[in-house]
Amino acid sequence: MIRQCHWGWQEMNSNSRTAVSAEFGLGLVGPEHAIVPLMASLYYSCQDPYAVKIAFHVGTDEPVEWALARDLLAGALHSREGIGDVQAWPSAAPGEGGAAAGPQILNISMTSPFGHAQFEASAAAIEAFLAQTYLLVPDGQESAYLDFDAELAELLSQA
Repeated sequence: MIRQCHWGWQEMNSNSRTAVSAEFGLGLVGPEHAIVPLMASLYYSCQDPYAVKIAFHVGTDEPVEWALARDLLAGALHSREGIGDVQAWPSAAPGEGGAAAGPQILNISMTSPFGHAQFEASAAAIEAFLAQTYLLVPDGQESAYLDFDAELAELLSQA
C-alpha cells in the first residue's frame, strides 16, 4: 500500500528534535474488499508523548484527523489491539507468504458517530515511523515529557 514515504523533523534548535512526521499512501477498504488509495500523514510530538496523530487526505480542504495511542500501533504490529472506536491488527498481504513472512499489512479500523472506516497500511512503514518516535521519547519514558502544570492550567482555563 505504501507508495512513498516522506519523513520530516521539527527542531527546537540544531541539537534537539521535538517531533517527527511522515506522509504515505494507504488503502481505504471499500465494499467487497475494494481498495481505494489515499494519502495520509502521521505526526508525533514530544509535547503529546502518548499519541500519534494521523490525518487522512480525502479530497476536502481539511484532512480528517484522529489521535491514536502510540502503544496501540506498536502492539498491533504483532497482535490485535484496541477496543471500542479504534482497533488495529497485522495481516499478510493477499497472495503473499503469510505469517512466516511476517505481517506486511497493518489493518486499522475506526468507528465514530459519523460512520466506520477500515484502512490498510504498510506494517513496515508504520514500524519505521514508530522507531523514529522512540528515538525522541523512549518507551516507558513518556511521563517525563509531560508538563503536568501546563496541562492542568490548560484544563482549568477551559472550565
